[in-house]
Amino acid sequence: MAIIQQIIFIAALGAAAWLIYQRVGIIGKTIRLGKDEDRTDQPGRRLSIMMRVAFGQKKMFDRPLIGFLHFAVYAGFILINIEILEIILDGILGTHRLFARALGSFYGVLIGFFELLALGVLISCSIFLIRRSILKVKRFQPARHREMNGWPQLDGKLILVFEIVLMIAILSMNAADSALQDLGSTHYPIAGDFLISQWFKPLFAGWSESALIAYERVAWWVHILGIFVFAVYLTYSKHLHIALAFPNTYFSRLEPKGEMKNMPEITQEVKIMLGLETQAGDAAVPERFGAKDVADLSWKNLMDAYSCTECGRCTAACPANMTGKKLSPRKIMMDTRDRLEEVGRNMLANKGEFMNDNKSLLGDYILEEEILACTTCNACVQECPVLINPLDIILQLRRHKVMDEAHAPGSWNMMFQNLDTNQAPWKFSPSDRFNWASVVADSGSESSSTAS
Repeated sequence: MAIIQQIIFIAALGAAAWLIYQRVGIIGKTIRLGKDEDRTDQPGRRLSIMMRVAFGQKKMFDRPLIGFLHFAVYAGFILINIEILEIILDGILGTHRLFARALGSFYGVLIGFFELLALGVLISCSIFLIRRSILKVKRFQPARHREMNGWPQLDGKLILVFEIVLMIAILSMNAADSALQDLGSTHYPIAGDFLISQWFKPLFAGWSESALIAYERVAWWVHILGIFVFAVYLTYSKHLHIALAFPNTYFSRLEPKGEMKNMPEITQEVKIMLGLETQAGDAAVPERFGAKDVADLSWKNLMDAYSCTECGRCTAACPANMTGKKLSPRKIMMDTRDRLEEVGRNMLANKGEFMNDNKSLLGDYILEEEILACTTCNACVQECPVLINPLDIILQLRRHKVMDEAHAPGSWNMMFQNLDTNQAPWKFSPSDRFNWASVVADSGSESSSTAS
Protein backbone atom coordinates (compact mmCIF):
# COMPACT_ATOMS: atom_id res chain seq x y z
CA MET A 1 0.00 0.00 0.00
CA ALA A 2 2.86 2.38 0.87
CA ILE A 3 4.50 1.74 -2.52
CA ILE A 4 1.25 2.55 -4.31
CA GLN A 5 0.97 5.84 -2.38
CA GLN A 6 4.57 6.72 -3.31
CA ILE A 7 3.87 6.04 -7.00
CA ILE A 8 0.68 8.14 -6.92
CA PHE A 9 2.51 10.95 -5.13
CA ILE A 10 5.44 10.99 -7.56
CA ALA A 11 3.04 10.95 -10.51
CA ALA A 12 1.09 13.90 -9.04
CA LEU A 13 4.30 15.82 -8.34
CA GLY A 14 5.56 15.18 -11.88
CA ALA A 15 2.25 16.21 -13.46
CA ALA A 16 2.15 19.47 -11.46
CA ALA A 17 5.77 20.26 -12.35
CA TRP A 18 5.13 19.59 -16.05
CA LEU A 19 1.98 21.74 -16.16
CA ILE A 20 3.76 24.61 -14.38
CA TYR A 21 6.75 24.30 -16.73
CA GLN A 22 4.48 24.46 -19.79
CA ARG A 23 2.53 27.42 -18.44
CA VAL A 24 5.63 29.39 -17.40
CA GLY A 25 7.05 28.75 -20.87
CA ILE A 26 4.09 30.30 -22.69
CA ILE A 27 3.97 33.27 -20.28
CA GLY A 28 7.67 33.87 -20.95
CA LYS A 29 7.13 33.69 -24.71
CA THR A 30 4.27 36.18 -24.67
CA ILE A 31 6.22 38.63 -22.49
CA ARG A 32 9.17 38.38 -24.91
CA LEU A 33 6.85 39.46 -27.74
CA GLY A 34 7.24 42.99 -26.39
CA LYS A 35 9.83 45.44 -27.64
CA ASP A 36 13.27 45.61 -26.08
CA GLU A 37 13.75 48.02 -23.20
CA ASP A 38 16.85 48.31 -21.02
CA ARG A 39 15.99 48.08 -17.32
CA THR A 40 19.35 46.86 -16.02
CA ASP A 41 20.87 50.16 -14.85
CA GLN A 42 21.53 50.95 -11.16
CA PRO A 43 21.22 47.35 -9.91
CA GLY A 44 21.81 48.37 -6.29
CA ARG A 45 18.92 50.81 -6.31
CA ARG A 46 16.69 48.32 -8.09
CA LEU A 47 17.46 45.62 -5.53
CA SER A 48 16.63 48.06 -2.73
CA ILE A 49 13.25 48.88 -4.32
CA MET A 50 12.45 45.19 -4.77
CA MET A 51 13.28 44.37 -1.14
CA ARG A 52 11.21 47.26 0.21
CA VAL A 53 8.19 47.02 -2.11
CA ALA A 54 7.93 43.31 -3.05
CA PHE A 55 9.50 41.59 -0.05
CA GLY A 56 8.73 44.22 2.59
CA GLN A 57 5.23 45.02 1.25
CA LYS A 58 5.95 48.72 1.84
CA LYS A 59 3.08 50.17 -0.19
CA MET A 60 0.51 47.82 1.34
CA PHE A 61 1.10 49.46 4.71
CA ASP A 62 -0.30 52.77 3.43
CA ARG A 63 -3.44 51.20 4.93
CA PRO A 64 -2.00 49.62 8.11
CA LEU A 65 -4.72 47.07 8.97
CA ILE A 66 -5.06 45.74 5.43
CA GLY A 67 -1.27 45.84 5.10
CA PHE A 68 -0.84 43.70 8.22
CA LEU A 69 -3.44 41.16 7.08
CA HIS A 70 -1.91 40.97 3.62
CA PHE A 71 1.56 40.55 5.10
CA ALA A 72 0.27 37.68 7.26
CA VAL A 73 -0.98 35.87 4.13
CA TYR A 74 2.20 36.69 2.22
CA ALA A 75 4.57 35.59 5.02
CA GLY A 76 2.51 32.45 5.56
CA PHE A 77 2.63 31.59 1.88
CA ILE A 78 6.41 32.04 1.71
CA LEU A 79 7.42 30.42 4.98
CA ILE A 80 4.88 27.61 5.30
CA ASN A 81 6.19 26.31 1.99
CA ILE A 82 9.42 25.39 3.80
CA GLU A 83 7.39 22.63 5.47
CA ILE A 84 6.37 21.43 2.01
CA LEU A 85 9.95 20.22 1.52
CA GLU A 86 9.48 17.64 4.31
CA ILE A 87 6.06 16.61 2.98
CA ILE A 88 7.44 16.12 -0.55
CA LEU A 89 10.35 14.04 0.74
CA ASP A 90 7.96 12.00 2.88
CA GLY A 91 5.77 11.39 -0.18
CA ILE A 92 8.69 10.31 -2.35
CA LEU A 93 10.47 8.17 0.28
CA GLY A 94 7.39 6.77 2.00
CA THR A 95 8.45 8.20 5.38
CA HIS A 96 6.57 10.33 7.91
CA ARG A 97 7.95 13.50 9.52
CA LEU A 98 11.39 12.82 8.12
CA PHE A 99 13.06 15.69 10.01
CA ALA A 100 11.50 15.00 13.43
CA ARG A 101 14.28 12.80 14.81
CA ALA A 102 17.11 14.84 13.31
CA LEU A 103 15.84 18.16 14.70
CA GLY A 104 14.73 16.82 18.11
CA SER A 105 12.85 19.30 20.30
CA PHE A 106 13.47 22.11 17.79
CA TYR A 107 11.16 20.29 15.36
CA GLY A 108 8.16 21.01 17.60
CA VAL A 109 9.15 24.68 17.81
CA LEU A 110 9.48 24.87 14.01
CA ILE A 111 6.10 23.22 13.36
CA GLY A 112 4.54 25.49 15.99
CA PHE A 113 5.87 28.52 14.12
CA PHE A 114 4.42 27.20 10.86
CA GLU A 115 1.09 26.62 12.58
CA LEU A 116 1.07 30.18 13.91
CA LEU A 117 1.56 31.39 10.34
CA ALA A 118 -1.21 29.04 9.16
CA LEU A 119 -3.57 30.52 11.73
CA GLY A 120 -2.65 34.03 10.53
CA VAL A 121 -3.39 33.01 6.93
CA LEU A 122 -6.69 31.42 8.00
CA ILE A 123 -7.86 34.53 9.88
CA SER A 124 -6.67 36.99 7.22
CA CYS A 125 -8.24 35.09 4.31
CA SER A 126 -11.52 34.82 6.24
CA ILE A 127 -11.53 38.61 6.78
CA PHE A 128 -10.72 39.25 3.11
CA LEU A 129 -13.54 36.90 2.05
CA ILE A 130 -15.97 38.77 4.33
CA ARG A 131 -14.83 42.09 2.81
CA ARG A 132 -15.52 40.82 -0.70
CA SER A 133 -18.72 38.86 -0.09
CA ILE A 134 -20.52 40.51 2.84
CA LEU A 135 -19.12 44.04 3.30
CA LYS A 136 -18.84 44.31 -0.51
CA VAL A 137 -15.90 46.72 -0.80
CA LYS A 138 -16.81 48.93 -3.76
CA ARG A 139 -13.67 48.46 -5.84
CA PHE A 140 -14.35 44.71 -6.04
CA GLN A 141 -17.98 44.95 -7.12
CA PRO A 142 -18.91 44.34 -10.81
CA ALA A 143 -21.93 46.64 -10.50
CA ARG A 144 -19.52 49.59 -10.36
CA HIS A 145 -16.54 48.14 -12.23
CA ARG A 146 -17.45 46.11 -15.31
CA GLU A 147 -14.00 44.48 -15.52
CA MET A 148 -14.86 42.54 -12.33
CA ASN A 149 -17.76 40.69 -13.96
CA GLY A 150 -17.57 36.90 -14.15
CA TRP A 151 -14.23 35.18 -13.67
CA PRO A 152 -12.24 38.04 -12.03
CA GLN A 153 -14.73 38.27 -9.17
CA LEU A 154 -14.90 34.48 -8.77
CA ASP A 155 -11.11 34.17 -8.96
CA GLY A 156 -10.63 36.54 -6.03
CA LYS A 157 -13.02 34.55 -3.83
CA LEU A 158 -11.93 31.12 -5.03
CA ILE A 159 -8.31 31.61 -4.06
CA LEU A 160 -9.32 32.75 -0.56
CA VAL A 161 -11.52 29.68 -0.05
CA PHE A 162 -8.68 27.52 -1.40
CA GLU A 163 -6.21 28.90 1.15
CA ILE A 164 -8.70 28.55 4.02
CA VAL A 165 -9.23 24.85 3.14
CA LEU A 166 -5.46 24.26 2.92
CA MET A 167 -4.87 25.82 6.35
CA ILE A 168 -7.69 23.84 7.98
CA ALA A 169 -6.26 20.66 6.41
CA ILE A 170 -2.77 21.21 7.82
CA LEU A 171 -3.96 22.15 11.33
CA SER A 172 -6.41 19.24 11.60
CA MET A 173 -3.82 16.87 10.11
CA ASN A 174 -1.33 17.83 12.82
CA ALA A 175 -3.99 17.42 15.51
CA ALA A 176 -4.84 13.90 14.29
CA ASP A 177 -1.11 13.15 14.07
CA SER A 178 -0.64 14.18 17.72
CA ALA A 179 -3.56 11.98 18.76
CA LEU A 180 -1.94 9.04 16.96
CA GLN A 181 1.36 9.76 18.75
CA ASP A 182 -0.50 9.55 22.06
CA LEU A 183 -1.81 6.10 21.05
CA GLY A 184 1.73 4.98 20.20
CA SER A 185 0.73 4.21 16.64
CA THR A 186 3.52 2.91 14.41
CA HIS A 187 4.72 5.17 11.59
CA TYR A 188 3.92 8.25 13.75
CA PRO A 189 7.15 9.28 15.54
CA ILE A 190 6.87 11.17 18.81
CA ALA A 191 7.11 14.90 18.06
CA GLY A 192 4.91 16.23 20.88
CA ASP A 193 1.93 18.55 20.77
CA PHE A 194 2.12 21.53 18.42
CA LEU A 195 1.37 25.16 19.27
CA ILE A 196 -2.00 25.61 17.57
CA SER A 197 -3.21 22.15 16.55
CA GLN A 198 -3.12 20.88 20.14
CA TRP A 199 -6.33 22.85 20.72
CA PHE A 200 -8.03 20.78 18.00
CA LYS A 201 -7.15 17.44 19.64
CA PRO A 202 -10.39 17.25 21.69
CA LEU A 203 -12.25 16.97 18.37
CA PHE A 204 -10.64 13.55 17.92
CA ALA A 205 -11.30 12.25 21.43
CA GLY A 206 -12.72 8.72 21.35
CA TRP A 207 -11.72 8.07 17.75
CA SER A 208 -10.28 4.65 16.97
CA GLU A 209 -6.73 4.33 15.69
CA SER A 210 -7.90 3.29 12.21
CA ALA A 211 -10.28 6.27 12.01
CA LEU A 212 -7.51 8.67 13.07
CA ILE A 213 -5.10 7.22 10.51
CA ALA A 214 -7.75 7.52 7.79
CA TYR A 215 -8.46 11.15 8.68
CA GLU A 216 -4.75 12.06 8.96
CA ARG A 217 -3.99 10.48 5.59
CA VAL A 218 -6.95 12.19 3.88
CA ALA A 219 -5.95 15.57 5.37
CA TRP A 220 -2.33 14.95 4.31
CA TRP A 221 -3.38 14.20 0.73
CA VAL A 222 -5.83 17.12 0.62
CA HIS A 223 -3.07 19.46 1.82
CA ILE A 224 -0.31 18.36 -0.55
CA LEU A 225 -2.51 17.80 -3.63
CA GLY A 226 -4.18 21.11 -2.84
CA ILE A 227 -0.78 22.79 -2.93
CA PHE A 228 0.02 21.16 -6.29
CA VAL A 229 -3.32 22.33 -7.72
CA PHE A 230 -2.79 25.76 -6.17
CA ALA A 231 0.67 26.06 -7.77
CA VAL A 232 -0.74 25.24 -11.23
CA TYR A 233 -3.79 27.45 -10.73
CA LEU A 234 -1.54 30.32 -9.67
CA THR A 235 -0.14 30.59 -13.20
CA TYR A 236 -3.65 31.22 -14.59
CA SER A 237 -4.82 33.51 -11.79
CA LYS A 238 -4.26 37.12 -10.80
CA HIS A 239 -2.25 35.62 -7.94
CA LEU A 240 0.62 35.14 -10.36
CA HIS A 241 1.75 38.44 -8.83
CA ILE A 242 3.02 36.40 -5.86
CA ALA A 243 5.93 35.36 -8.08
CA LEU A 244 6.11 38.26 -10.56
CA ALA A 245 6.03 41.05 -7.95
CA PHE A 246 9.75 40.52 -7.38
CA PRO A 247 11.03 40.95 -10.98
CA ASN A 248 8.34 43.53 -11.70
CA THR A 249 9.45 45.83 -8.88
CA TYR A 250 13.13 45.21 -9.67
CA PHE A 251 12.62 46.35 -13.28
CA SER A 252 10.33 49.28 -12.41
CA ARG A 253 10.98 52.80 -13.72
CA LEU A 254 13.58 54.78 -11.79
CA GLU A 255 12.67 58.13 -13.35
CA PRO A 256 10.21 60.46 -11.56
CA LYS A 257 6.61 59.32 -12.10
CA GLY A 258 5.62 62.58 -13.79
CA GLU A 259 8.33 62.28 -16.45
CA MET A 260 6.88 61.05 -19.74
CA LYS A 261 9.13 59.35 -22.26
CA ASN A 262 9.41 61.11 -25.60
CA MET A 263 9.22 59.06 -28.79
CA PRO A 264 12.81 58.82 -30.17
CA GLU A 265 11.64 59.08 -33.79
CA ILE A 266 9.70 62.28 -33.12
CA THR A 267 12.51 63.74 -31.01
CA GLN A 268 14.91 63.22 -33.90
CA GLU A 269 12.53 64.91 -36.34
CA VAL A 270 12.17 67.92 -34.04
CA LYS A 271 15.95 68.22 -33.65
CA ILE A 272 16.39 68.11 -37.43
CA MET A 273 13.71 70.77 -37.84
CA LEU A 274 15.48 73.00 -35.30
CA GLY A 275 18.86 72.42 -36.94
CA LEU A 276 20.25 70.55 -33.92
CA GLU A 277 20.82 67.40 -35.99
CA THR A 278 21.34 66.60 -39.64
CA GLN A 279 19.04 64.26 -41.51
CA ALA A 280 20.22 60.66 -41.27
CA GLY A 281 20.05 59.21 -44.76
CA ASP A 282 19.43 55.66 -43.65
CA ALA A 283 17.20 56.45 -40.66
CA ALA A 284 14.63 53.67 -40.29
CA VAL A 285 10.99 54.71 -40.46
CA PRO A 286 9.11 52.99 -37.61
CA GLU A 287 6.50 50.46 -38.65
CA ARG A 288 4.03 52.06 -36.28
CA PHE A 289 3.88 55.09 -33.99
CA GLY A 290 2.69 54.22 -30.51
CA ALA A 291 1.00 50.87 -29.88
CA LYS A 292 -1.96 49.12 -31.43
CA ASP A 293 -1.40 45.59 -30.15
CA VAL A 294 0.61 43.91 -27.40
CA ALA A 295 3.66 43.34 -29.62
CA ASP A 296 3.99 47.14 -29.97
CA LEU A 297 4.39 47.53 -26.20
CA SER A 298 7.61 46.86 -24.31
CA TRP A 299 8.31 43.58 -22.53
CA LYS A 300 8.01 45.48 -19.23
CA ASN A 301 4.48 46.65 -20.14
CA LEU A 302 3.57 43.00 -20.74
CA MET A 303 5.15 41.88 -17.46
CA ASP A 304 3.10 44.61 -15.76
CA ALA A 305 -0.06 43.03 -17.19
CA TYR A 306 0.78 39.60 -15.80
CA SER A 307 1.78 41.15 -12.44
CA CYS A 308 -1.51 43.00 -11.89
CA THR A 309 -3.09 42.08 -8.55
CA GLU A 310 -6.55 43.36 -9.63
CA CYS A 311 -6.75 45.11 -6.25
CA GLY A 312 -8.38 48.15 -7.87
CA ARG A 313 -6.41 50.76 -5.92
CA CYS A 314 -5.45 52.40 -9.22
CA THR A 315 -9.07 52.65 -10.37
CA ALA A 316 -10.27 53.85 -6.95
CA ALA A 317 -7.77 56.75 -7.18
CA CYS A 318 -8.48 57.60 -10.85
CA PRO A 319 -10.24 61.00 -11.15
CA ALA A 320 -11.66 60.09 -14.56
CA ASN A 321 -13.24 56.94 -13.13
CA MET A 322 -14.56 58.86 -10.12
CA THR A 323 -16.51 61.14 -12.43
CA GLY A 324 -18.21 58.19 -14.16
CA LYS A 325 -16.01 57.92 -17.27
CA LYS A 326 -15.28 54.47 -18.69
CA LEU A 327 -11.56 54.62 -17.96
CA SER A 328 -10.38 52.09 -15.37
CA PRO A 329 -6.59 51.62 -15.09
CA ARG A 330 -7.22 48.14 -13.66
CA LYS A 331 -9.23 47.24 -16.76
CA ILE A 332 -6.40 48.50 -19.00
CA MET A 333 -4.03 46.02 -17.33
CA MET A 334 -6.57 43.19 -17.31
CA ASP A 335 -7.40 43.76 -20.98
CA THR A 336 -3.71 43.71 -21.86
CA ARG A 337 -3.29 40.41 -20.02
CA ASP A 338 -6.43 38.97 -21.67
CA ARG A 339 -5.05 39.87 -25.08
CA LEU A 340 -1.73 38.26 -24.15
CA GLU A 341 -3.58 35.12 -23.09
CA GLU A 342 -5.35 35.04 -26.46
CA VAL A 343 -2.03 35.51 -28.26
CA GLY A 344 -0.54 32.69 -26.15
CA ARG A 345 -3.34 30.30 -27.14
CA ASN A 346 -2.81 31.31 -30.78
CA MET A 347 0.89 30.47 -30.49
CA LEU A 348 0.19 27.10 -28.84
CA ALA A 349 -2.20 26.20 -31.66
CA ASN A 350 0.38 27.20 -34.31
CA LYS A 351 3.54 25.49 -33.02
CA GLY A 352 4.90 28.54 -31.22
CA GLU A 353 4.24 31.06 -33.99
CA PHE A 354 1.62 33.80 -33.83
CA MET A 355 -0.82 33.77 -36.74
CA ASN A 356 -2.66 37.00 -37.51
CA ASP A 357 -6.15 36.82 -36.02
CA ASN A 358 -7.28 40.26 -37.22
CA LYS A 359 -7.65 41.45 -33.64
CA SER A 360 -5.77 44.05 -31.64
CA LEU A 361 -5.53 45.36 -28.11
CA LEU A 362 -6.82 48.79 -29.17
CA GLY A 363 -10.34 48.43 -30.49
CA ASP A 364 -11.10 44.80 -29.62
CA TYR A 365 -10.22 45.10 -25.94
CA ILE A 366 -9.54 48.72 -24.99
CA LEU A 367 -11.87 51.39 -26.35
CA GLU A 368 -10.90 54.81 -27.68
CA GLU A 369 -13.22 56.40 -25.12
CA GLU A 370 -11.20 54.86 -22.29
CA ILE A 371 -7.78 56.09 -23.34
CA LEU A 372 -9.02 59.60 -24.21
CA ALA A 373 -10.49 59.99 -20.70
CA CYS A 374 -7.06 59.74 -19.04
CA THR A 375 -5.78 63.00 -17.52
CA THR A 376 -2.20 61.64 -17.15
CA CYS A 377 -2.27 62.57 -13.46
CA ASN A 378 -0.24 59.46 -12.46
CA ALA A 379 -2.60 58.61 -9.58
CA CYS A 380 -2.79 54.99 -10.82
CA VAL A 381 1.01 54.72 -10.97
CA GLN A 382 1.36 56.17 -7.48
CA GLU A 383 -1.19 53.76 -5.94
CA CYS A 384 -0.03 50.44 -7.39
CA PRO A 385 1.45 48.18 -4.67
CA VAL A 386 3.73 46.39 -7.17
CA LEU A 387 4.79 49.46 -9.21
CA ILE A 388 2.76 48.78 -12.36
CA ASN A 389 2.48 51.66 -14.84
CA PRO A 390 -0.93 51.64 -16.62
CA LEU A 391 -0.32 55.20 -17.84
CA ASP A 392 2.54 54.08 -20.09
CA ILE A 393 0.24 51.71 -21.96
CA ILE A 394 -2.49 54.36 -22.22
CA LEU A 395 -0.06 56.92 -23.66
CA GLN A 396 1.27 54.50 -26.27
CA LEU A 397 -2.23 53.50 -27.37
CA ARG A 398 -3.21 57.17 -27.55
CA ARG A 399 -0.11 58.05 -29.58
CA HIS A 400 -1.05 55.41 -32.13
CA LYS A 401 -4.60 56.71 -32.36
CA VAL A 402 -3.45 60.28 -32.95
CA MET A 403 -0.27 59.80 -34.98
CA ASP A 404 -0.95 56.66 -37.02
CA GLU A 405 -4.70 56.91 -37.46
CA ALA A 406 -4.89 60.74 -37.34
CA HIS A 407 -7.87 60.38 -35.08
CA ALA A 408 -8.13 62.87 -32.21
CA PRO A 409 -10.92 64.97 -30.67
CA GLY A 410 -11.51 68.35 -32.33
CA SER A 411 -10.28 70.25 -29.26
CA TRP A 412 -7.01 68.31 -29.39
CA ASN A 413 -6.52 69.08 -33.09
CA MET A 414 -7.00 72.78 -32.34
CA MET A 415 -4.36 72.57 -29.61
CA PHE A 416 -1.97 70.74 -31.94
CA GLN A 417 -2.44 73.43 -34.58
CA ASN A 418 -1.79 76.19 -32.06
CA LEU A 419 1.39 74.43 -30.90
CA ASP A 420 2.52 74.17 -34.50
CA THR A 421 1.83 77.78 -35.44
CA ASN A 422 2.12 79.65 -32.13
CA GLN A 423 4.38 77.34 -30.06
CA ALA A 424 1.72 77.40 -27.35
CA PRO A 425 -1.67 75.70 -26.79
CA TRP A 426 -3.47 79.06 -27.04
CA LYS A 427 -4.50 80.84 -30.21
CA PHE A 428 -2.53 84.08 -30.11
CA SER A 429 0.72 85.27 -31.56
CA PRO A 430 3.97 84.34 -29.80
CA SER A 431 4.82 88.05 -29.71
CA ASP A 432 1.75 88.63 -27.51
CA ARG A 433 2.61 85.83 -25.11
CA PHE A 434 3.83 88.07 -22.29
CA ASN A 435 1.13 90.74 -22.56
CA TRP A 436 -0.34 89.37 -19.36
CA ALA A 437 2.77 90.62 -17.53
CA SER A 438 2.12 94.24 -18.51
CA VAL A 439 -1.56 93.85 -17.57
CA VAL A 440 -0.54 92.59 -14.13
CA ALA A 441 1.98 95.44 -13.80
CA ASP A 442 -0.63 98.05 -14.72
CA SER A 443 -3.09 96.53 -12.23
CA GLY A 444 -0.42 96.72 -9.56
CA SER A 445 0.27 100.38 -10.29
CA GLU A 446 -3.44 101.25 -10.08
CA SER A 447 -3.72 99.46 -6.74
CA SER A 448 -0.73 101.39 -5.36
CA SER A 449 -2.20 104.72 -6.54
CA THR A 450 -5.57 103.91 -4.94
CA ALA A 451 -3.89 103.01 -1.68
CA SER A 452 -1.97 106.30 -1.66
